[in-house]
Amino acid sequence: MKNSKSKKLVIILLGAPGSGKGTQAGLLADKLGLYYFETSKILEKSFNLHKKQKFIKIAGKKYFYINEKKLWTKGILCSPPFTSYLVKKRIKQLYKAGENLIIAGSPRTLYEGKNIMPVLEKLCGKKNIKVILIQVSAQESIFRNSHRRICELMRHPILYSKETAELKFCPLDGSKLIRRKGLDDPDTIKIRLDEYKNRTLPLIKYFRERKLNVKEINGKGSVSKVFESILKSLKSE
Repeated sequence: MKNSKSKKLVIILLGAPGSGKGTQAGLLADKLGLYYFETSKILEKSFNLHKKQKFIKIAGKKYFYINEKKLWTKGILCSPPFTSYLVKKRIKQLYKAGENLIIAGSPRTLYEGKNIMPVLEKLCGKKNIKVILIQVSAQESIFRNSHRRICELMRHPILYSKETAELKFCPLDGSKLIRRKGLDDPDTIKIRLDEYKNRTLPLIKYFRERKLNVKEINGKGSVSKVFESILKSLKSE
């Protein structure tokens, strides 16, 4: 969906690891004609493209890709200046291309929020930014992440169920189903949950202080049920 520059739409989905924000973002992108901006894929792509000694210099400090990747694979959030730099750069590119966005998993820290949100507000207008917080329990998050698999080729997430438990290949592209090494181990998931609680959740207060409308959605239940709840919350504004 491409509109005039004065009418850009941005939907931001936040939630704990395993809350389903990636799945819901994909569905909303298809339903509403949005560009799916997935921060984790931007990070993963940057790690794969750059050599060990490659770095970004921000405010006089060097942020090495190899060091940021080590944090990422341990479940620790990447350095906020590093992530903010990549995210803002991509947002500006997509704005120039005329895209409306759905963003999953960004911003993740107050630093990122304070750097990214003013850019989005300036480009798109505060009234066109919608924030959805998908709530799930820690127990549900650990279960979903520890059972998560993605396909090797296109990185499609495959939801765990009785029907998919024995699948070995992606039904969408036929490539092998794999687990994200390290990132979805139970111990790493607990670290990621602590990171979310201590570093991401404070963003909600910040968003409300900026007069952004934040809607909270119960993420427990079927994908379709959560999806309908999100659509309903968007229509109610």
